Amino acid sequence: MRKVIALMHVSLDGFAAGPNGEMDFIHMDDEIFKDVEQQLADVDTAIYGPITYHMMASYWPTVPSNPNATRHDRAHSAWVEKVDKIVFSKKLDKVEWNNTRLVRTDLAEEIARLKALPGQNLMIFGSPRLAHSFMQLGLVDEYRLTLQPVIAGAGIPFFSPLKAPDRLRLVSSKPYSSGVIGVVYETIRG
Repeated sequence: MRKVIALMHVSLDGFAAGPNGEMDFIHMDDEIFKDVEQQLADVDTAIYGPITYHMMASYWPTVPSNPNATRHDRAHSAWVEKVDKIVFSKKLDKVEWNNTRLVRTDLAEEIARLKALPGQNLMIFGSPRLAHSFMQLGLVDEYRLTLQPVIAGAGIPFFSPLKAPDRLRLVSSKPYSSGVIGVVYETIRG
């Protein structure tokens, strides 16, 4: 069965973005990009909330015509153009990016339907507020995090209060030369 994976860059104190959504504390380099690209090999569906969708849709389609685009940006642009993209939002009226559909129905019901279909995994990119909803409904099967060597002090938290603890099992961890640590945790069910 397909898994729902949350991919997030997180400050050491648990923030996914600054108070106004800024992500200037996130460090990315070729070493980290290489691992993120490998992590996408088992993903065929990208999931976004409305804010992240607008940010992604305004950037990635422009990469192929940008002569200054990095190798990573070109590779990710090619990947994201071909995968299915789902935007969960009750406020948006439409989405226009290639292979993208808008879902306004019950989140848990739609995820159960998608997980039962054949295919690879589904990944939530950023979208911390949407990730909160997934966590509160017990829908995240795996967390792939890059722990950033910074204490942000304030901002949009990645984690939100839960009704009961979610127990996790460490799958892997990798320190990078920049001080970032990549961790993968899977949710223990049952």
